[in-house]
Amino acid sequence: MGSNRIEHHPVLGKLDLNSMISFTFNGYKYYGKEGEPIAAALLANNIRVLRKHEETGAGRGIYCNIGHCFECRVSVNNQQGVRACLTPLKKDMEINSRGVLPNTVKDWSNRNE
Repeated sequence: MGSNRIEHHPVLGKLDLNSMISFTFNGYKYYGKEGEPIAAALLANNIRVLRKHEETGAGRGIYCNIGHCFECRVSVNNQQGVRACLTPLKKDMEINSRGVLPNTVKDWSNRNE
């Protein structure tokens, strides 16, 4: 379990450690709380870079954490472009960030009409 996980919250109480499950990120095994957003599980395991920028290759991480910005896109079980902030963690998920994900914004300057 990562050192950034809140194990006891003053309002929510103690974390149920029995609901911890394993998952992989870029081939390494980690643990998270079943049902929490993938982004939360990655942050709790000290993972900050989730993908590479489409043009510059710079590391990208969690930005808005509410599904608006698409910065947290990862590949989950070979499905690309999954938003880590909105997707619940499930047992044995294979999450990857390797490589540059495709740019989802179309270049409208080159379209043919």
